Amino acid sequence: MTDSAHHLPRRAAVVVNPIKHVDVDLRALAAKVCRGEGWEEPLWLETTKEDPGQGQTRQAIDEGVDLVIAAGGDGTVRCVAEELAGTDVPLGLLPLGTGNLLARNLDIDITNPEGALRAALSGTERKVDVVHITVDHAQESHVFLVMAGLGFDAALMGDTRDDLKDKVGWLAYVDAGIRNLPGKPTKTRITIDDGKPFVRRLRSVMGGNCGKIVGGLEIFPGAKIDDGLLEIMTVAPQGRLGWFAVLAGLLRRGKGKDPSIEYFQCRSAEVQTTEPQDIEIDGDYIGKGTHLLLRVYPNSLRLRMPYGPKDPAVLVSPEP
Repeated sequence: MTDSAHHLPRRAAVVVNPIKHVDVDLRALAAKVCRGEGWEEPLWLETTKEDPGQGQTRQAIDEGVDLVIAAGGDGTVRCVAEELAGTDVPLGLLPLGTGNLLARNLDIDITNPEGALRAALSGTERKVDVVHITVDHAQESHVFLVMAGLGFDAALMGDTRDDLKDKVGWLAYVDAGIRNLPGKPTKTRITIDDGKPFVRRLRSVMGGNCGKIVGGLEIFPGAKIDDGLLEIMTVAPQGRLGWFAVLAGLLRRGKGKDPSIEYFQCRSAEVQTTEPQDIEIDGDYIGKGTHLLLRVYPNSLRLRMPYGPKDPAVLVSPEP
């Protein structure tokens, strides 16, 4: 390669969910920030209802971009990451959604789109894990970066009102959670790695790649996005006051022996229920199913994030 080739301006693609409304002209802002950082005019690709990000990301890779920025909510991020995992093209984040779970875990300011763009273009880069999840023995798997769940948490996601999210943000999830508290546990068979299967009566099973959700609540204590491990949490409230025990277990960060909450750490997990349950992946409700297979793929995604100190629950070796 010639010396001049080394100095060719880099180019980013922005895969944007156009239904996410913001107060600034994102396309103009992205062009301005790219110019200021010495990058070419970005490739601008909008998602559609039929293609929420995978096709646009494949197009960006085919056009030889140096970075793909996912501009949208957690669903857009997941779809872009699904195509970038296993490639040499890094992922940057421009959070536009309500949850923005991955951005919150990485200390990306969700109220500052210009700062998020600068972090994507010139921030530090880490290799992080992705988790592949297969639903009901399907031929193809999805990936997630933050969490997936079966049962109560997925019902909550599926029942959250979009109009309320627009008005009150993440508090809309609280409304949905309260409405979905009543319900019956389901007989659930779980296999951790290659261990012996065990059975529980559960309201929810969740897999996590990093720890925080909306409101700063850390539901997977000590989870790190680059440790090659998957966190599994089971939720089994008992009786009328059972949810208080679940909340207490969360506040104790997994310490204690109350069966209302149990934690497991693994590289793969299989979950089988006797009745169809709601399922969500990185906050996206995908329907009902009875079987999940989860497997972590270590360090398979290059991810851009801001420089500076990171919560030690996010990275194995946070920078000082």
